[in-house]
Amino acid sequence: MGLFKPNSRSGAAAEERLQHDQIAWLTTVTPEGMPQSSPVWFIWDGESFLVYSEPDKPKVRNIEGHAQVSLHLEGDRRGGDVVTMEGTARIDRGAPSAEAVPAYVEKYRDGFERLSMSAAKFAAAYSVPIRIRPSRPRAWLVSRPTEAGGGEER
Repeated sequence: MGLFKPNSRSGAAAEERLQHDQIAWLTTVTPEGMPQSSPVWFIWDGESFLVYSEPDKPKVRNIEGHAQVSLHLEGDRRGGDVVTMEGTARIDRGAPSAEAVPAYVEKYRDGFERLSMSAAKFAAAYSVPIRIRPSRPRAWLVSRPTEAGGGEER
């Protein structure tokens, strides 16, 4: 079962992007209540997102103190093709390391090379798995221009 309405054009496009987009923006909340956004690599399994972080990063501390997060994909730079999710995050100590998730390794093979890292070296550096369960997905697909900018929310 998908996260978005299966029979909507924007829902189908959003589901496709969840499988193939390389970068998402994860927004956590600092202890002072300020939102903090970070670009992350992710894998979507149809129910949750799996993200890996270096251990001492603010996003890890923020999630440990405040589980509510948002995650969004890049838009089309004109206000369309926006995919956002609100949900909860937790440090998932039971998740496999990044190198043990074949879909993650395949998706980010070129990224590992750009960083001059193997999957094993990446997994050692980014050793904290974060599991994000979305609760409120939204997607806008700009289908035709209108005076207000057009689009369809699903």
